[in-house]
Amino acid sequence: MMVKELGIDRLSVLEKLTLIEEIWDSLPENVQTDEIPEWHQKELAKRLSHAKAFPHDKKPWREALARYGEVS
Repeated sequence: MMVKELGIDRLSVLEKLTLIEEIWDSLPENVQTDEIPEWHQKELAKRLSHAKAFPHDKKPWREALARYGEVS
């Protein structure tokens, strides 16, 4: 399915983020690693490593959204 075919390209940033949240929440809790692309596994490992190295370098999700004027 394509972004344009589904009309996702016409959604606001907030609507897209809400859609991403809904898709994320619909994923099963346990996923086989062969179902996850290698590039994604590498990116997750990189981010996990960064989070462990810099535990105070984070912001609440709503604060990140507010940065783009989508949530007050």
